[in-house]
Amino acid sequence: MSGWLALLAAGLLEIAWAFGLKYSDGLTRFWPTVATLVAIALSFGLMAIALKSLPFGTAYAVWTGIGATGSIILGMVIYSEPADPVRVLCLTLIVAGMVGLKLNSPV
Repeated sequence: MSGWLALLAAGLLEIAWAFGLKYSDGLTRFWPTVATLVAIALSFGLMAIALKSLPFGTAYAVWTGIGATGSIILGMVIYSEPADPVRVLCLTLIVAGMVGLKLNSPV
């Protein structure tokens, strides 16, 4: 598996576990807690694979960026959180930063 593919999957799983934390009700609901813990383990495992070939700083920034971006979008879509222009601009800057890191990566 390529480092970038592992990193993308790890980032998507970061969104999943953040979403799971919301539904686990403080880790008190059994199945949402199990799903959250599985997503955390898989996300960390895939991040470890990605770090074998990608620069640490780039990989970590993109991983957290995917998680943050996805969580913000899910919040807007599922929980009707605000999508005001400043928030959307900040979200765009996060995505632009991740794209810039990818394009500037030696791998």
